[in-house]
Amino acid sequence: MATDTPVKERSVPKPVFTDAEAGAKEFPSSNSRSYNYFTPRKRRATVYEDVTVDVQPDPARHLTQGWVYAFANGDAGYPEKWTELKSSNWHEFLDPNEEWEQTIYRNNAAVVRQISQNIEHGRTAHVFDSLDPAWVKVLERHVFAWAHAEHGIGMHVYTPAQRDAPTNMINNAMAVGAAHKLRFAQDLILYNLTLSDEVDGFDGSLHRKTWQEDPIWQPTREFVERLTGSRDWGEQWFATSIVFEPLLGELFRSGFVMQVAALHGDFVTPTVMGAGESDAARDQRGARSLYRMLADDDVHGEENRELMQGWLAKWSEAAVAAARQLQPIWSQISEKVVRFEDSLEHSRGRLESLVGDIGLKTPKEVKS
Repeated sequence: MATDTPVKERSVPKPVFTDAEAGAKEFPSSNSRSYNYFTPRKRRATVYEDVTVDVQPDPARHLTQGWVYAFANGDAGYPEKWTELKSSNWHEFLDPNEEWEQTIYRNNAAVVRQISQNIEHGRTAHVFDSLDPAWVKVLERHVFAWAHAEHGIGMHVYTPAQRDAPTNMINNAMAVGAAHKLRFAQDLILYNLTLSDEVDGFDGSLHRKTWQEDPIWQPTREFVERLTGSRDWGEQWFATSIVFEPLLGELFRSGFVMQVAALHGDFVTPTVMGAGESDAARDQRGARSLYRMLADDDVHGEENRELMQGWLAKWSEAAVAAARQLQPIWSQISEKVVRFEDSLEHSRGRLESLVGDIGLKTPKEVKS
């Protein structure tokens, strides 16, 4: 029905665009339909890249307003000054192992199942009843003392260092390394408890006294504790993966335990140690990739190589001295089928190959 009443015009605010709204800013991928903030290494991004790259913000990339929080001393976010190393683009590093949250649980669960099955099989098959008595003494004193080195690095070196690195990709790689170290230390202690139940007279607590007081282990213990004293996350990962692992870790785990255990009736311990050796090799791939990237940096490469060469000399000298102090363990077994010098020479070769891949020179402390 028609009416003469005029229609009241409603007052609606008119939109005013200030260029602050989402989608207003022009950036390199504004017209891209890939919906990625990064360029994948291959044609399509992997799951690792999707869930890792740029998860941690960075004012140099997408955090245009700067860090939104700071520490009491004024350091904000993830300062690059927390390492003396420099990079033209820290985000260039992608972990060759493509480690992220799912892989930590999946891989560690598989390792724990395998170790548990092997130990249980040894128990039900009464393998531990026939262990060589001299080997039992080495197990309770020295093999399980190694758990303290793994725990120290996992808890007090890798765990704090991974927080300090400037990208999520580096953080993840070191966080996984921490998880590996802590799990392996736990594997050894749980295995120790099994032997305490299965082997008559086995002293399951002697490993702690050995680690704290035995002169054989004190240089290795000092090395680990010195690692915890560094506040440069780049030096901590370098000294651990590039120096400690070949000259002390591989020397003891692979060069001794895995070589001689079976000859003393022990077919279980090598499978436990082998898991730790596999972890170390996996973590080492990530470290080698990062330090090679930094050594090849177009702007900072020369400075980085000089810095890492200094770290190599400093930590190698301490590692070789600690390795030589372990020598008496090689003579405490019944079947002396492997010489300490042969084991050490193999470890030296591993370090030489590793530093060569990075672009560094083998220090005289290792060659002598």
